[in-house]
Amino acid sequence: MTTSTSVAQRQAVPARPSSLLPAGVRQAVGLTALTLAGLLLGLAGEFLLRSGVVMWAGFGLAYLAGGLPAGREALRSLFAERKLDVDLLMVLAALGAASIGQAADGAILLFLFSLSNTLQDWAMGRTRNAIHALMNLHPQGATVRRPGPDGRPVERWCGLEEIRIGDLLVVRPGERIAADARVTSGQTAVDESPITGESVPVDKGVGAELASGTVNLHGSVEARVLRLAGESTLARLVKLLEQAQTQKSHTEQVTERWESPYATAVLLAVPAVYALLHMGVGLSAGEAWDRAMTFMVVASPCAVVISTPAVMLSAMAAAARSGVLFKSSAALGALAHVQTVAFDKTGTLTQARMTLTQTVADDQGAALALAAGLERHSEHPIAHAIVRAATERGLTPAAVTDAQALPGLGIVGRLPGGERAWAGNLRLMKQEGAALSLAQDAALRQLGRQGSSSVIVGIGARVSGVMGVADTLRPGIREALERLRSGGVRHPVMLTGDKYEVAQTVAAQVGLSDFHAELRPEDKVRMIGELPGPVAMVGDGVNDAPALARADVGIAVASGTDVAIESADVVLMQSDLGKLGGALRLARDARRTVKLNLAFAFSVIVLVAPLAVMGTVPLPLGVVAHEGGTVLVVFMGLRLLRRRL
Repeated sequence: MTTSTSVAQRQAVPARPSSLLPAGVRQAVGLTALTLAGLLLGLAGEFLLRSGVVMWAGFGLAYLAGGLPAGREALRSLFAERKLDVDLLMVLAALGAASIGQAADGAILLFLFSLSNTLQDWAMGRTRNAIHALMNLHPQGATVRRPGPDGRPVERWCGLEEIRIGDLLVVRPGERIAADARVTSGQTAVDESPITGESVPVDKGVGAELASGTVNLHGSVEARVLRLAGESTLARLVKLLEQAQTQKSHTEQVTERWESPYATAVLLAVPAVYALLHMGVGLSAGEAWDRAMTFMVVASPCAVVISTPAVMLSAMAAAARSGVLFKSSAALGALAHVQTVAFDKTGTLTQARMTLTQTVADDQGAALALAAGLERHSEHPIAHAIVRAATERGLTPAAVTDAQALPGLGIVGRLPGGERAWAGNLRLMKQEGAALSLAQDAALRQLGRQGSSSVIVGIGARVSGVMGVADTLRPGIREALERLRSGGVRHPVMLTGDKYEVAQTVAAQVGLSDFHAELRPEDKVRMIGELPGPVAMVGDGVNDAPALARADVGIAVASGTDVAIESADVVLMQSDLGKLGGALRLARDARRTVKLNLAFAFSVIVLVAPLAVMGTVPLPLGVVAHEGGTVLVVFMGLRLLRRRL
């Protein structure tokens, strides 16, 4: 028979995904670094050392490191997808620049494009990490009771793949539940917050269902398996997350629409320009080629390509200094369009920390000291809240001996005089033969309407007091929501798996008029799709991960779970929702700057490219216009580095 200690040791402990970059991203970073190194070496050889060998060695390295990956991708798109894209245009523009003596211009073009692709690869790598973190919530297996060779029940450890429908799981305190099951014997309290968002542990007795991935807090239970691990609640969460993360951002959709037509237009225009100048106008082949290549260099979207990354990287760096981490420039761009922000409750609007909110008693100090004397023998979060409140008020807990926890009821013990003291719910009060006064009954009903958990404490058949315990709001949360509204968010809403009464109370406290309660993870995903978009989702739990991935922008607080952090596009590193309004304003400033940069970059192409064809703009002046535009848009982006949220 497996002991409880060895079983606990076998439980899988969720761990943050490795900070190491995936192999593909590491390779992209290395190639971008080589491209930059080659560019700098070539420039040094051309302008500082005046060495042709050094110059061509450097530019050759830049062309190989930056051009080969883009060329390979361009050929794949051309032959596999039958479309021309910017990869091909970049490579040909760089080669065209080199053919007319502007190898440096081509190297710069390749470096900027390589940098952009590397950032995209890095951002996409979070999908695998998110799903990996979610799967870590599954324990490696469970203790299963099955008939042995002699027909007697025998307990043994089974891996997840060995657990079958109908198996009897033996779940001890502190263990994570391995499969969806129904309790057949015993009572306990289960932490369901990773799956449902329920802020208070849920009592479970015979007939109650247990969800995979939740944690048994105290009390051993036996439960019959209802679904295989691959069909469990947690497995459905994984599937939802995978489906949600396949949704493309608005930025990606826009990019796909203009990329191929622009590349096709430029590539078709180059031979047309050459033919027109050589055969139509009568220029020599060499002069026509120079003008055609100058046109390609000027028309290559160097400034266009860097317009967005320069702004986004500067804004992301400014946000990071203020404690807001954007995982990609697409997230920053998407946040600028957000009109609706949906908030989870537990751990997001609240601190996920139970606090004593109300005590109704003739002698509040004595009632709280008595409750603390009993509850200090319990590990329940509500018990911790009562003991902490007594300590903060300088009260000495009552001396209680022979304390015994009664799962689903509360806790009982003995006072020094031998009297029986107790603290728990209505069922325990009735079991002790006690009754509430009119004031205590009214207080209990009011706590129920507010959604607070209530604790009744008494001695023998006398009720000493009624206490309310609830999750506490994050400091400054109401001000944070007002700042979002002033920043242009039209529709803040709360989505929670908690009870309606709890949600209603919290919504009133933070000033939200719209809220939805008792939602399952799939309900949150559905609501994200129904809310007026674009939508940002702010959450912290495993149950929020599919909604975070489904939203146009997923925002996680750093104090949340690994899964939420990996699924989100934005992480509030200090768990300060007050930074969200500043991040929204920064994103909208970045969007305006991007529009201005793009307008300028395209204007340069539209104005200078025809002049290059006519020969009015010689190659050196075309390069100055081309690179000058690039420098200007970079400078416009760097201005955002000074911003503070």
